[in-house]
Amino acid sequence: MSANAPSLLVVEDDAIVRMLIIDVLEELEFKVLEADGSEKALEFLKDQGQRIDLMMTDVGLPIMDGRELANEARKLRPTLPILFASGYAENIEVPEGMHLIGKPFSIDQLRDKVKGILG
Repeated sequence: MSANAPSLLVVEDDAIVRMLIIDVLEELEFKVLEADGSEKALEFLKDQGQRIDLMMTDVGLPIMDGRELANEARKLRPTLPILFASGYAENIEVPEGMHLIGKPFSIDQLRDKVKGILG
C-alpha cells in the first residue's frame, strides 16, 4: 500500500458488515480506520494528526445516528466527504456534499462510489 493511499474511516456497528467493507476497501489499496460507532469515529475525527479522506457511515447507528455523526464530523472537518450507507436509501435526504449508497451494495458499486467521491 502506498504511503499516500487515501484514508477512509468506516463507521458500522455490525461487525460482519464492517469486516466485509474493510476487506473490499483494503483490496482497493485504501488505508482503513475502523469504528464500531460514533464515539470511536469522533476520536479519529478529533485527532488532527489523523488523515481522513472520506468517512463512510451506516445511517442506523446506536446512540448517535449517522446523520448526527456527519454533522459533528463536519464541525471538526468542514470539507470531509461523507458517504452514507443505508438499507432505506430511497427515503433519505442527503445534505449537500454528502453521498449515499444503498445496502446491500456490490463490491463494484462500493468501489465505483468511493473512487467517484475521491476523484
